[in-house]
Amino acid sequence: MSRRTRTYYYAVLGALGGLFGWQVSDLLGLSFAGNLYLTEAVVGSLVGLSVGLFIGVTEGALTRNPVQALKSGLFSGVLGFVAGALGLPLGEFAFQSVGAGLLGRIIGWGVFGLLIGAAEGVVGKSQVWKGMLGGLLGGAVGGLLLELARTRLQDQLTGKAAGLVLLGASVGAFISLIVVLLSRAWLEVTSGKLKGTEFILDKFMRAGGPAVAIGSSPLKSEIVLPDPDIAPQHAMLTGDGMQFSLKDMSLSGTLVNNKRIERIRLSNGQRIRMGNTEMVYHEKR
Repeated sequence: MSRRTRTYYYAVLGALGGLFGWQVSDLLGLSFAGNLYLTEAVVGSLVGLSVGLFIGVTEGALTRNPVQALKSGLFSGVLGFVAGALGLPLGEFAFQSVGAGLLGRIIGWGVFGLLIGAAEGVVGKSQVWKGMLGGLLGGAVGGLLLELARTRLQDQLTGKAAGLVLLGASVGAFISLIVVLLSRAWLEVTSGKLKGTEFILDKFMRAGGPAVAIGSSPLKSEIVLPDPDIAPQHAMLTGDGMQFSLKDMSLSGTLVNNKRIERIRLSNGQRIRMGNTEMVYHEKR
Protein backbone atom coordinates (compact mmCIF):
# COMPACT_ATOMS: atom_id res chain seq x y z
CA MET A 1 0.00 0.00 0.00
CA SER A 2 1.42 3.42 -0.94
CA ARG A 3 2.42 5.88 1.75
CA ARG A 4 -0.49 8.13 0.82
CA THR A 5 -3.08 5.37 0.67
CA ARG A 6 -1.97 4.09 4.07
CA THR A 7 -3.18 7.38 5.60
CA TYR A 8 -6.69 6.49 4.47
CA TYR A 9 -6.48 3.08 6.14
CA TYR A 10 -5.04 4.55 9.33
CA ALA A 11 -8.01 6.93 9.44
CA VAL A 12 -10.53 4.13 8.79
CA LEU A 13 -9.03 1.82 11.42
CA GLY A 14 -8.80 4.70 13.90
CA ALA A 15 -12.46 5.52 13.28
CA LEU A 16 -13.41 1.88 13.88
CA GLY A 17 -11.42 2.00 17.11
CA GLY A 18 -13.34 5.08 18.25
CA LEU A 19 -16.66 3.44 17.36
CA PHE A 20 -15.75 0.22 19.17
CA GLY A 21 -14.60 2.16 22.23
CA TRP A 22 -17.89 4.05 22.32
CA GLN A 23 -19.86 0.79 22.03
CA VAL A 24 -17.96 -0.83 24.90
CA SER A 25 -18.29 2.14 27.25
CA ASP A 26 -21.96 2.58 26.32
CA LEU A 27 -22.83 -1.10 26.81
CA LEU A 28 -21.11 -1.19 30.19
CA GLY A 29 -23.00 1.92 31.24
CA LEU A 30 -20.01 3.19 33.21
CA SER A 31 -20.89 5.81 35.79
CA PHE A 32 -19.33 6.63 39.13
CA ALA A 33 -21.56 9.02 41.03
CA GLY A 34 -19.70 11.80 42.76
CA ASN A 35 -16.35 10.97 41.15
CA LEU A 36 -16.20 12.57 37.73
CA TYR A 37 -12.47 12.04 37.28
CA LEU A 38 -12.71 8.32 37.98
CA THR A 39 -15.47 8.06 35.39
CA GLU A 40 -13.37 9.96 32.85
CA ALA A 41 -10.31 7.79 33.58
CA VAL A 42 -12.17 4.48 33.15
CA VAL A 43 -14.12 5.52 30.04
CA GLY A 44 -11.00 7.16 28.58
CA SER A 45 -8.89 4.07 29.15
CA LEU A 46 -11.41 1.86 27.33
CA VAL A 47 -11.63 4.27 24.39
CA GLY A 48 -7.83 4.55 24.34
CA LEU A 49 -7.38 0.79 24.43
CA SER A 50 -9.72 0.40 21.46
CA VAL A 51 -8.29 3.23 19.34
CA GLY A 52 -4.70 2.22 20.13
CA LEU A 53 -5.37 -1.42 19.29
CA PHE A 54 -6.98 -0.68 15.92
CA ILE A 55 -4.33 1.86 14.89
CA GLY A 56 -1.57 -0.45 16.07
CA VAL A 57 -2.57 -3.36 13.86
CA THR A 58 -2.87 -1.21 10.71
CA GLU A 59 0.74 -1.38 9.49
CA GLY A 60 1.04 -5.13 10.05
CA ALA A 61 -2.32 -5.75 8.37
CA LEU A 62 -1.40 -3.67 5.31
CA THR A 63 1.93 -5.47 4.86
CA ARG A 64 0.46 -8.92 5.65
CA ASN A 65 2.74 -9.33 8.66
CA PRO A 66 0.66 -10.99 11.42
CA VAL A 67 3.53 -10.93 13.91
CA GLN A 68 3.95 -7.17 13.56
CA ALA A 69 0.17 -6.65 13.66
CA LEU A 70 -0.13 -8.60 16.91
CA LYS A 71 2.90 -6.99 18.55
CA SER A 72 1.99 -3.47 17.45
CA GLY A 73 -1.69 -3.87 18.30
CA LEU A 74 -1.02 -5.11 21.83
CA PHE A 75 1.63 -2.49 22.60
CA SER A 76 -0.37 0.37 21.10
CA GLY A 77 -3.51 -0.84 22.88
CA VAL A 78 -1.77 -0.85 26.27
CA LEU A 79 -0.31 2.62 25.73
CA GLY A 80 -3.71 3.79 24.44
CA PHE A 81 -5.24 2.50 27.69
CA VAL A 82 -2.78 4.66 29.63
CA ALA A 83 -3.31 7.60 27.26
CA GLY A 84 -7.07 7.59 27.78
CA ALA A 85 -6.76 7.17 31.54
CA LEU A 86 -4.49 10.25 31.67
CA GLY A 87 -5.82 12.38 28.83
CA LEU A 88 -9.52 12.52 29.70
CA PRO A 89 -9.10 13.39 33.40
CA LEU A 90 -6.45 15.97 32.44
CA GLY A 91 -8.82 17.62 30.00
CA GLU A 92 -11.67 17.50 32.50
CA PHE A 93 -9.43 19.01 35.20
CA ALA A 94 -8.47 21.88 32.89
CA PHE A 95 -12.14 22.31 31.97
CA GLN A 96 -13.44 22.28 35.56
CA SER A 97 -10.63 23.87 37.57
CA VAL A 98 -8.85 26.50 35.55
CA GLY A 99 -11.65 27.59 33.25
CA ALA A 100 -9.91 26.41 30.12
CA GLY A 101 -13.23 25.37 28.62
CA LEU A 102 -13.03 23.77 25.21
CA LEU A 103 -9.28 24.36 25.10
CA GLY A 104 -8.80 22.23 28.21
CA ARG A 105 -10.49 19.23 26.68
CA ILE A 106 -8.60 19.69 23.42
CA ILE A 107 -5.34 19.62 25.42
CA GLY A 108 -6.47 16.42 27.12
CA TRP A 109 -7.26 14.73 23.80
CA GLY A 110 -3.93 16.01 22.45
CA VAL A 111 -2.10 14.17 25.26
CA PHE A 112 -4.21 11.13 24.43
CA GLY A 113 -3.13 11.21 20.76
CA LEU A 114 0.50 11.94 21.65
CA LEU A 115 0.83 8.72 23.69
CA ILE A 116 -0.86 6.61 21.00
CA GLY A 117 1.50 8.16 18.45
CA ALA A 118 4.45 7.31 20.71
CA ALA A 119 3.36 3.66 20.74
CA GLU A 120 3.07 3.61 16.95
CA GLY A 121 6.55 5.15 16.66
CA VAL A 122 8.09 2.53 18.98
CA VAL A 123 6.67 -0.49 17.13
CA GLY A 124 6.60 1.05 13.62
CA LYS A 125 9.39 1.91 11.19
CA SER A 126 9.54 5.67 11.78
CA GLN A 127 11.06 7.75 14.56
CA VAL A 128 9.06 8.01 17.77
CA TRP A 129 8.92 11.82 17.66
CA LYS A 130 7.12 11.75 14.31
CA GLY A 131 4.44 9.45 15.70
CA MET A 132 4.12 11.65 18.78
CA LEU A 133 3.79 14.82 16.69
CA GLY A 134 1.16 13.24 14.46
CA GLY A 135 -0.72 11.86 17.45
CA LEU A 136 -0.64 15.22 19.24
CA LEU A 137 -2.02 17.07 16.21
CA GLY A 138 -4.57 14.33 15.51
CA GLY A 139 -5.72 14.23 19.13
CA ALA A 140 -6.13 18.02 19.26
CA VAL A 141 -8.04 18.21 15.95
CA GLY A 142 -10.06 15.11 16.78
CA GLY A 143 -10.79 16.44 20.27
CA LEU A 144 -12.15 19.66 18.78
CA LEU A 145 -14.35 17.69 16.38
CA LEU A 146 -15.53 15.44 19.20
CA GLU A 147 -16.55 18.35 21.42
CA LEU A 148 -18.30 20.08 18.52
CA ALA A 149 -20.20 16.88 17.70
CA ARG A 150 -21.24 16.41 21.32
CA THR A 151 -22.51 19.98 21.64
CA ARG A 152 -24.04 20.49 18.19
CA LEU A 153 -25.93 17.23 17.73
CA GLN A 154 -29.21 17.16 19.60
CA ASP A 155 -29.06 13.48 20.53
CA GLN A 156 -26.29 13.12 23.13
CA LEU A 157 -25.64 9.46 22.34
CA THR A 158 -25.28 10.15 18.61
CA GLY A 159 -23.03 13.10 19.31
CA LYS A 160 -20.70 11.03 21.48
CA ALA A 161 -20.53 8.23 18.90
CA ALA A 162 -19.86 10.60 16.00
CA GLY A 163 -17.29 12.46 18.06
CA LEU A 164 -15.30 9.35 18.99
CA VAL A 165 -15.34 8.13 15.39
CA LEU A 166 -13.96 11.51 14.27
CA LEU A 167 -11.37 11.45 17.06
CA GLY A 168 -10.10 7.99 16.13
CA ALA A 169 -9.99 8.87 12.43
CA SER A 170 -8.11 12.09 13.13
CA VAL A 171 -5.48 10.45 15.36
CA GLY A 172 -4.87 7.66 12.85
CA ALA A 173 -4.75 9.97 9.84
CA PHE A 174 -2.38 12.52 11.39
CA ILE A 175 0.02 9.85 12.69
CA SER A 176 0.32 8.41 9.18
CA LEU A 177 0.32 11.80 7.44
CA ILE A 178 3.18 13.26 9.49
CA VAL A 179 5.26 10.11 9.07
CA VAL A 180 4.67 10.16 5.30
CA LEU A 181 5.40 13.86 4.85
CA LEU A 182 8.61 13.76 6.91
CA SER A 183 9.92 10.37 5.75
CA ARG A 184 13.49 10.38 4.44
CA ALA A 185 13.89 6.87 3.03
CA TRP A 186 11.54 4.11 1.94
CA LEU A 187 11.24 1.01 -0.22
CA GLU A 188 8.48 0.83 -2.83
CA VAL A 189 7.43 -2.64 -3.95
CA THR A 190 6.90 -2.50 -7.74
CA SER A 191 6.22 -6.18 -8.45
CA GLY A 192 5.09 -9.18 -6.44
CA LYS A 193 2.24 -9.86 -4.00
CA LEU A 194 2.75 -6.58 -2.14
CA LYS A 195 2.95 -4.40 -5.27
CA GLY A 196 2.30 -0.78 -4.33
CA THR A 197 3.33 -1.21 -0.69
CA GLU A 198 5.92 1.19 0.70
CA PHE A 199 8.10 0.44 3.72
CA ILE A 200 9.36 3.53 5.56
CA LEU A 201 12.95 3.11 6.77
CA ASP A 202 13.59 6.26 8.81
CA LYS A 203 13.82 4.46 12.15
CA PHE A 204 16.82 2.48 10.92
CA MET A 205 18.67 5.37 9.26
CA ARG A 206 20.86 6.53 12.16
CA ALA A 207 24.47 5.40 12.39
CA GLY A 208 24.97 2.65 14.93
CA GLY A 209 21.25 1.96 15.02
CA PRO A 210 19.52 -1.38 14.50
CA ALA A 211 19.78 -3.07 11.11
CA VAL A 212 16.59 -4.15 9.34
CA ALA A 213 16.23 -7.61 7.81
CA ILE A 214 14.29 -8.24 4.59
CA GLY A 215 12.90 -11.72 4.04
CA SER A 216 9.89 -13.98 3.83
CA SER A 217 9.60 -14.91 7.52
CA PRO A 218 7.75 -12.59 9.94
CA LEU A 219 9.74 -14.20 12.76
CA LYS A 220 13.15 -13.42 11.26
CA SER A 221 12.63 -10.21 9.26
CA GLU A 222 11.24 -6.73 9.92
CA ILE A 223 10.30 -6.22 6.26
CA VAL A 224 8.34 -9.29 5.21
CA LEU A 225 7.80 -10.13 1.53
CA PRO A 226 5.43 -13.10 0.91
CA ASP A 227 7.46 -14.68 -1.89
CA PRO A 228 8.47 -18.39 -1.83
CA ASP A 229 11.68 -17.58 -3.73
CA ILE A 230 12.86 -15.20 -0.98
CA ALA A 231 14.81 -16.63 1.95
CA PRO A 232 13.40 -16.24 5.49
CA GLN A 233 16.15 -13.63 6.07
CA HIS A 234 17.27 -12.68 2.59
CA ALA A 235 19.15 -9.36 2.98
CA MET A 236 20.07 -6.77 5.59
CA LEU A 237 19.79 -2.96 5.47
CA THR A 238 22.12 -0.88 7.64
CA GLY A 239 21.98 2.91 7.98
CA ASP A 240 24.92 5.29 8.41
CA GLY A 241 22.96 8.45 9.19
CA MET A 242 22.71 9.52 5.55
CA GLN A 243 22.17 6.40 3.41
CA PHE A 244 21.60 2.66 3.62
CA SER A 245 23.88 -0.22 2.74
CA LEU A 246 22.31 -3.46 1.50
CA LYS A 247 23.98 -6.82 2.23
CA ASP A 248 22.87 -10.06 0.59
CA MET A 249 22.46 -13.00 2.99
CA SER A 250 20.84 -15.54 0.67
CA LEU A 251 21.86 -18.42 -1.58
CA SER A 252 19.68 -17.29 -4.48
CA GLY A 253 21.14 -13.78 -4.54
CA THR A 254 20.04 -10.15 -4.53
CA LEU A 255 20.11 -7.94 -7.63
CA VAL A 256 20.52 -4.16 -7.67
CA ASN A 257 19.89 -2.61 -11.08
CA ASN A 258 20.09 -6.15 -12.55
CA LYS A 259 23.56 -6.84 -11.09
CA ARG A 260 24.11 -9.41 -8.36
CA ILE A 261 25.62 -7.84 -5.26
CA GLU A 262 27.19 -8.94 -1.99
CA ARG A 263 27.09 -5.51 -0.39
CA ILE A 264 26.26 -2.10 -1.86
CA ARG A 265 25.60 1.44 -0.71
CA LEU A 266 22.17 2.36 -2.03
CA SER A 267 21.31 5.56 -3.84
CA ASN A 268 17.95 7.06 -4.77
CA GLY A 269 16.07 5.26 -7.53
CA GLN A 270 17.99 1.98 -7.52
CA ARG A 271 15.94 -1.15 -8.25
CA ILE A 272 16.31 -4.16 -5.95
CA ARG A 273 15.17 -7.66 -6.92
CA MET A 274 14.77 -10.62 -4.57
CA GLY A 275 13.05 -13.72 -5.90
CA ASN A 276 10.01 -12.58 -7.88
CA THR A 277 9.74 -9.28 -6.01
CA GLU A 278 11.19 -5.98 -7.17
CA MET A 279 11.52 -2.82 -5.09
CA VAL A 280 12.74 0.73 -5.69
CA TYR A 281 14.78 2.52 -3.03
CA HIS A 282 13.78 6.16 -2.47
CA GLU A 283 15.47 8.79 -0.34
CA LYS A 284 15.00 12.52 0.26
CA ARG A 285 17.85 14.88 1.05
